[in-house]
Amino acid sequence: MNNDTGTALQLRLEKTDQFLIAVELETTRGLAMEERARSVVAMARQMASEGRVHTVFITDNPGGNPHIRPETLGQDLLGGALDVVVNVSCKDYNRNGLESRLWALASSGLTNILALSGDYPVQGFAGPAAPVFDTDSVGLLEMIRQMNQGLQVSASHSRKPAAPLQPANFYPGVAVNPFKKLEGELMTQYFKLDLKIRTGARFAVTQIGFDSRKLDELRRYVQMSRIALPLMGSVFILSAPAAGFFNRWGIPGVAVTDELRDIARTQAKAKDRGRAFFEELAAKQIAILRGMGYRGAYISGRPRLSRLNRILELENSFGNNDWKDFAGEISFPQPDEFYYLEQGDNRGLSSDRVSKTYEASKSRAARMKGRIAQSPAYFLGRLFHAAAFEKGSAGFAAGRAAYSLADKSRAVSGLAHAVEQMAKVPLYGCRDCGDCSLPDIAYLCPESQCVKNQRNGPCGGTRAGKCEVLDKDCIWLRAYDRLKPHGEERNMLERPIVFRNSALRGTSAWANTFLGRDHRADESPSPGK
Repeated sequence: MNNDTGTALQLRLEKTDQFLIAVELETTRGLAMEERARSVVAMARQMASEGRVHTVFITDNPGGNPHIRPETLGQDLLGGALDVVVNVSCKDYNRNGLESRLWALASSGLTNILALSGDYPVQGFAGPAAPVFDTDSVGLLEMIRQMNQGLQVSASHSRKPAAPLQPANFYPGVAVNPFKKLEGELMTQYFKLDLKIRTGARFAVTQIGFDSRKLDELRRYVQMSRIALPLMGSVFILSAPAAGFFNRWGIPGVAVTDELRDIARTQAKAKDRGRAFFEELAAKQIAILRGMGYRGAYISGRPRLSRLNRILELENSFGNNDWKDFAGEISFPQPDEFYYLEQGDNRGLSSDRVSKTYEASKSRAARMKGRIAQSPAYFLGRLFHAAAFEKGSAGFAAGRAAYSLADKSRAVSGLAHAVEQMAKVPLYGCRDCGDCSLPDIAYLCPESQCVKNQRNGPCGGTRAGKCEVLDKDCIWLRAYDRLKPHGEERNMLERPIVFRNSALRGTSAWANTFLGRDHRADESPSPGK
């Protein structure tokens, strides 16, 4: 990676022990010279002049709404006292669009990136826009990693690689959501974080949550994994309307329990409509993050500067160990929520001991019981794949020979493709993408069963196991539950990154596998291996 000098943010996070205060700046819809947009920049400059805020993160079409691109505002803030991080999401661009945008960012000096899959679009010009999701946050990280090394591109009309492009100097971060209710939801978030780190993530920011124990558990998980990863925690300045909105799952992946919603409603009845309470709540969350050893707080909720200053002053007034009491107070888990680690002495803190219940669920007897409960169709799928599609097997050699012959005749290859679809459409809901990821996700189709087509792990937007858009269980949760009885749940993300080849749509996925035309043709090891 081309980090001879490093960005200012990198130096702060990796070379100092400074606790960073970061503020989310939300872009607006309309011209950059309009009052709303200019006020965002003016506030950032004032924050820089006062010195209490170190970093700003600028949103990228937040909530799936069309806004000014973050780099438009970010360029106005370059060269100042604030570190500028541009959020880049994958929902609105294909891979070419993302690469083009990254080159523009690097050329402008905006090299701190928060790589995101993005929220599903909810509105736009003339109604909701069609999402892109040509890749995800992991694919975006891989693109950044290769650009930092000097991207190798093929010369025109030649299969030989041209000279590598000049390396970029991106400092990429990622999001992680530890505030998950179900085991499969949470553990796949951890596994995906591992994959993101192997792919080049240099820091991580949690999504919004109000459960201190989950924050502590994430920190301990990172330490137990021997990962040198700076963590920042999200602090949303709550209000009664926002609590009600989150309680109704208004923002994907953000959970506010009935208890916290009711507390917010009660506090909102005060003369100040709860402003003092919500400011104290935010200050306590910042103190918890500082006390736990997080490297910073990512503050959102569109705060005015005067309010932000009151929160920071209040946090500064707390004693060094007050955060432990606050952790016990700000502990609002979802009913029957799963924890990877046992609870510590404080209800708002974890221990370093892995959950006894979780350990017991991985015993040989528990795994065998899980296998017995699985559907015959899944067992047949595993057996068929092992016999016919595992490279090195006799079935794979026979399949390659058969499809090599079939490929010479349009009629024969068309018939073979029809037979394939007759099997895969009713069994898996196949959409004929031609670059099949069924074996990657426990024989669950991301094309037909995941609105974001996530092929490298789950997004952070599930709601108690349910897709943020479809009223069905997340396919990555289902894949985890299918693979765990076989002891393979962690393996599903310890593999090369998947990029779907869109040129293969409408062609035979079986032929493409046997003849080395799909994403499995690249035998390079997974990141970090």
